[in-house]
Amino acid sequence: MHDFRTFAPCTLLAPVPAVMVSCACPKLDARPNIITIAWAGTVNSDPPMVSISVRRNRYSHAMIRESGEFVVNLVDEARCKAVDFCGVRSGKDVDKWAHCGLTPMPALGLDNAPAIAECPAYLACKVRQVLELGSHDMFVGEVVGVQVRGDLFDADGSLHLERAGLVAYNHGVYQRTADVLGFFGYSVARPEVLARRMKQYQG
Repeated sequence: MHDFRTFAPCTLLAPVPAVMVSCACPKLDARPNIITIAWAGTVNSDPPMVSISVRRNRYSHAMIRESGEFVVNLVDEARCKAVDFCGVRSGKDVDKWAHCGLTPMPALGLDNAPAIAECPAYLACKVRQVLELGSHDMFVGEVVGVQVRGDLFDADGSLHLERAGLVAYNHGVYQRTADVLGFFGYSVARPEVLARRMKQYQG
């Protein structure tokens, strides 16, 4: 048996996705920005919806609130330094797109918020609800468009996000998510199915 230490109630949920959220709002006369979010999650499947939580004093908060749009860009290992930079520097002071060598591109279904061309996938979202929770506001967004880099598909059209080398955030550190330990339902799969399915994940 292990000994356990007691913490005061806190947000110790880990790991969580590390994503770059891009936004823009022409009517605020502010340059498009990228904010790093570790508090993002899936909240509904029909319609597809995700949430991001943003402090009200963050540069991107007003842009998202006023435009009603944001893009959740999944981050790979090649963009790990960029995701960190976009989390520790403010868009008020620096053009994060230029500094990180990132390219804005149109996001499906949105009028203002761009996607990040260098990221392996993105979810274009329209704000459906804003929940004022305390330290953060939660933006609940309906996913209106999704694009994924073509090399992450097999010839039969099956998606392999594990090949993207996505990054997770684990209590202050960034980590790889590449190793596949199983697939949905593998605990009850027949041995021959387990062997066949797992073979595709083994280099």
